[in-house]
Amino acid sequence: MSASAVPVAGAQAARGGGTRPRAGNRGDGLVERYFRVHTGLVYLFLYLPILVVIVFAFNATDTRVTLWRGFSPKWFGIALTDPVVQKYVLNSFIVAVPNAILATLFGTMAALGLQRVGKRVRLAFDALTYVSVIVPEIVIALATLVLFATSFDAIEAFFGVGRPGFGFHTIIAAHMLFNISLVLLLVRARLSTMDRTHVEASYDLFAPPWPTFRQITLPQLLPAIMAGFLLSFTFSFDDYVITTFTSGPGSTTIPLYIFGAIKKGVTPETNAVATMMLILTLALLALGQWILGRQSRRQGGSESMTGIIIDQS
Repeated sequence: MSASAVPVAGAQAARGGGTRPRAGNRGDGLVERYFRVHTGLVYLFLYLPILVVIVFAFNATDTRVTLWRGFSPKWFGIALTDPVVQKYVLNSFIVAVPNAILATLFGTMAALGLQRVGKRVRLAFDALTYVSVIVPEIVIALATLVLFATSFDAIEAFFGVGRPGFGFHTIIAAHMLFNISLVLLLVRARLSTMDRTHVEASYDLFAPPWPTFRQITLPQLLPAIMAGFLLSFTFSFDDYVITTFTSGPGSTTIPLYIFGAIKKGVTPETNAVATMMLILTLALLALGQWILGRQSRRQGGSESMTGIIIDQS
């Protein structure tokens, strides 16, 4: 055997001696292709309806929404100038903005407080936090409805005043049940990875607690706080189930309007409103992810909002 043939033989030996591939390899390839096709079909099933809504929002038809008459953005202009749509969008902002502010405030305070309690107390609060996130939304909606109804009856009986009604205040309170837990998870995850050397140095130099929090702790927590605020706003703005159970006269939000409108038939205007809601939701989620990822890259890591929730669970 020549010297040049030795490396070739060695390479063949390293690849299995030039033997034919095992029969199982072909089966593995078929299984892999099957799973790829199956995954593609699943994603197609999930996202094709959304794509259809977006496409038909640009339909120029004036009759049937499924009858394509050409491309036109006129329905977005009609939706934006519709006073009914404007009213319900404003109602959604009236609910979502205070909910996001209160949920962010209380969730951040809870995260800071749980950092200094004992293990048993922290485990108990962790269990309550996970329950509020895991419990189905319909259960939360029904529970809050029963709570508000019985509380209002008790107020009317004990204080002799008129029975309070449902409205924006009940929707905001019900939405906060879930969103506070979400903010709590995000802020606690940031606290667990935060560099505390500057905080300890500040205490060693006898700095008061509030200046230490404002100048050292808060800037490091700010990305998680902002991400929690944006997620709370998004979930409240888009919510339908809880809002249905806890809304009252004059507090109809845009998701309730869309659901009521499609009972009479889907129109291009309804598709345009849904498309604008989708764009707003995705933009806020992307902004929250960008804020969280930007701070994470500064610290040399990689972090996402969904990853934080999974890690904390």
